[in-house]
Amino acid sequence: MITDDPRAAMLRQRYLANQVETATPVQRLLMLQHKLLHDMGVADAAFEAGSIETVHRYLVNAQHIVLALHDSLEGNGWEGAEPLRGVYWFVHRRLIDCNLKKDRSLLPLCHELIAKIADANTRAAAGVDAHEGAEVHASIGAYVA
Repeated sequence: MITDDPRAAMLRQRYLANQVETATPVQRLLMLQHKLLHDMGVADAAFEAGSIETVHRYLVNAQHIVLALHDSLEGNGWEGAEPLRGVYWFVHRRLIDCNLKKDRSLLPLCHELIAKIADANTRAAAGVDAHEGAEVHASIGAYVA
């Protein structure tokens, strides 16, 4: 239940900060990706409700998250970094267009791509076969080629 109690809000913020501070890098990555999916979902629901201010706020936040994910791959030496950076850049541009044009139809592909990446990372974190993860990343690349 959400409350207007300032003490409850402060405790919730502290709890969330503790979660982030104690999370492993992989857990933080997954947190960011799930927050990104959440924000795109809220923006989509706001489109449905006609709340343009909410659409804007959540799409801007989603753009910031995508840029953070994009930038985190710069120069890390992983061979899949550049193609994944390309996917993130594609999603970022699309989110900007979605926001500027208020074109809801641009959002589902962004959500689908990030959901596939988050799923692949969740599986990788759980130790699922790397070959299967490579197939997911290859199918994602087909969207932006």
